[in-house]
Amino acid sequence: MTLIMIILAVIGGATLSIQAAINAQLGSKVGVFRCAFLTFSVGALITGLLIFYFEPSRAVTLIDVPKWQLLGAMCGVPYIVIMVFAVQRIGTAVATVAVIFGQLCMSMLIDNFGWFGNDIIIFTPTRIGAIICLGIALYFIHASNKAAVKTEG
Repeated sequence: MTLIMIILAVIGGATLSIQAAINAQLGSKVGVFRCAFLTFSVGALITGLLIFYFEPSRAVTLIDVPKWQLLGAMCGVPYIVIMVFAVQRIGTAVATVAVIFGQLCMSMLIDNFGWFGNDIIIFTPTRIGAIICLGIALYFIHASNKAAVKTEG
């Protein structure tokens, strides 16, 4: 089951890269905020249909949960807006690796301190090594982009 979840997460990450590349093109033509609005509108419509047809009923509703938990819904807005801007300027690969770097750093802090009610998973040398390796990857991908632009120009 863990392997299936990892594969699904990789697929989810791949779709985010596709979305970033497409949204950058759309945003350059219609504007960043219109592009973000379309993304969230279509997402809300599709999610609404999925809830209607597939979500089992629950005893707890959105009105019943602690209000701070509703703040997570707002975290997607900065991501979409930033990616539409960033991909146009630094490319899909650099923007995506930078996002993953930010996700990795924050997720390890969340794990380490057990923020938001999550289980505590402490920092280990291998986890810190993963952050360093991804930081190095980000540096090299960005550096190769700059070299490729100089070669073409």
